[in-house]
Amino acid sequence: MRMLRLGLVCLLSLWMARATAEERVALIVGNSAYENVGGLENPVNDASDIAIALKGLGFDVLLGTDLRHDEMTQIAQQFGDMAATSDVALFYYAGHGFQVEGTNYLIPIDAAITRPEDVATQTIAMQAILSAMDRAPGLKLIVLDACRDNPFGAALKSDPRLGSGLARVGTAADFMFAYATQPDNVAYDGTGRNSFFTEAMLNHIYTPGQDISDLLINVRRDVLAATGGKQIPWDNSSLTRQFRFDTSPPTASEETLLWQVAASAKDPQLMDLYVQRYPQGKHTGDVLAFLETQNGSLTRNLAPGPVDADAQAERLWTLARRTRMRPLLEFYLQQYPAGTHAAEAGQLLDAIPRADDASPGNLCERLATNPRDATATTAGVSFDALQRNAITAIQACSAAATQAPELPHYVALLARATAASGDMDRAVALYQRAADAGDLRAMVSLAQLYDSGTGVAQDTAKALEWNERAAAGDSPDALINLAVSLFEGAGIAQDTGRAVSLLRRASGAGSAKATFNLGVLAQDGAIDTPDAALGYFQRAAKDGETGAYRAAAILLDEGRGIAKDPAEAANMLLQGAAEDRGEILAMLRDSAGEWSAETLKEMQSRLKAAGFYNSTIDGVPGPNLMDALEQWRGGGFNAAVLVH
Repeated sequence: MRMLRLGLVCLLSLWMARATAEERVALIVGNSAYENVGGLENPVNDASDIAIALKGLGFDVLLGTDLRHDEMTQIAQQFGDMAATSDVALFYYAGHGFQVEGTNYLIPIDAAITRPEDVATQTIAMQAILSAMDRAPGLKLIVLDACRDNPFGAALKSDPRLGSGLARVGTAADFMFAYATQPDNVAYDGTGRNSFFTEAMLNHIYTPGQDISDLLINVRRDVLAATGGKQIPWDNSSLTRQFRFDTSPPTASEETLLWQVAASAKDPQLMDLYVQRYPQGKHTGDVLAFLETQNGSLTRNLAPGPVDADAQAERLWTLARRTRMRPLLEFYLQQYPAGTHAAEAGQLLDAIPRADDASPGNLCERLATNPRDATATTAGVSFDALQRNAITAIQACSAAATQAPELPHYVALLARATAASGDMDRAVALYQRAADAGDLRAMVSLAQLYDSGTGVAQDTAKALEWNERAAAGDSPDALINLAVSLFEGAGIAQDTGRAVSLLRRASGAGSAKATFNLGVLAQDGAIDTPDAALGYFQRAAKDGETGAYRAAAILLDEGRGIAKDPAEAANMLLQGAAEDRGEILAMLRDSAGEWSAETLKEMQSRLKAAGFYNSTIDGVPGPNLMDALEQWRGGGFNAAVLVH
């Protein structure tokens, strides 16, 4: 392994050259204004917003909205010609769709179906699109936000061949299908500008260095959380190589990047935005201290020296586009009205609702979401914070539950807000109503109430019963809760094998906590082999469990079950120091001598390359190293100086 010393600009140029060399084409179709059946609110918005995103990621895009039958046929043929020489061909569809005898059909806006025989002539068979894409020599990606139920009512209801949602499609190599929900299930249109599925896609598509399989895990996790488990995206892949929408190198989390941009700029407006977006964020203490001093004593801990204006503009733009945070986009245009990305920033602003235009569902989510259900756009609020806004949250969630009665998750959020108001009897009744309708968070909440005896008589058996029901729906929290009970034999017969199996399921669903626990078990030799622990810890850290950085660094520094690797140990410590709440910095300040001189030397080398450490690289901890680490954490994090 070697240290990359290339400048950031050179690295970006190299990655951009690679992206440019790859020919990417996309057909995006969104149908909303149906003439003979009920229209849909979001598909045109979904398609338009996906088109903007893909154009920004190097795709040559064909966009069609509210297309009639002949227009869909024509644009599909045009797309087939484009795809014939492409490295990556992507088809995205939002609108009505259904299956008959396992064959999927997409519905033009002028479709008029009065009998089953009309399906063949009034719709577009999915196979026609696949046949056009089959000419592409590279990867073929199909994204279907079209799993809505039969829109033609009685005309098809009596046909026994009609199935719910869309059917699973099997294909040859180099195809990937991403469905808004499981095959044979129905997806929801959303309560805001976009569907739940497309909103999650938009919120993760710009993540640097993220393989498409990881993207879809993150999308699935967000949709699962946003719908209380009523909708679970699904994919089917036969790809023979990796694909990344954004080919630039991985960076820190969006939260840390926002802190880094705010700290580098020393800008109170950005600091305030951080607190609004991440009220319990890992840098909230740093931000609040800065806001209190207004460029006072805290500034000594921030990244020093002048900031290159072009680099800062690019970093701000990258973060604004990735997070789709309206205030960040507005800030970018305020600072750089003639900037390189001003036009695209304007397009994105047009596609993102203002805070005061939020739907009841969006407002309910923002005010009442449990932090355990955090998504890319909703960090969640603590129970204490919810108590301060309980009445407003109750009003918003009541309106959302009325607007979207098919989504019991708003009832579950209403229950949480009601509990925060102090009315536990009504809260329990609402949780029961939402849980009976299939909401996973309501089930887990009831399990917690019965386990603690809060608002109900304490009943361990009922707590286990609700956790079992939620685990059957793949709730990560329920899977972990059950695993803990099975490990401990608490109210249930001890079953270590099943407990581990449940943790693996939760980890596969994207739970960083479950992945970290698997790492602990592997480290202790209880599962797998000790060397597997490193992989678990590294994956948990990537998914947001910041304590896993230190756990991985210990293994690498000591060579516990693996070969010693001081360079990678330094990487883990530095990334953790940038991402966590300050635990690694405090640990190194108090007990740096517990780490090998080789690992400390590697840290000193990287901090020197970043411009923060100007002393001898000797592996000896001291004030200079601690000061450099504070500056690194305070806005100086730079992934380019880490070993790759």
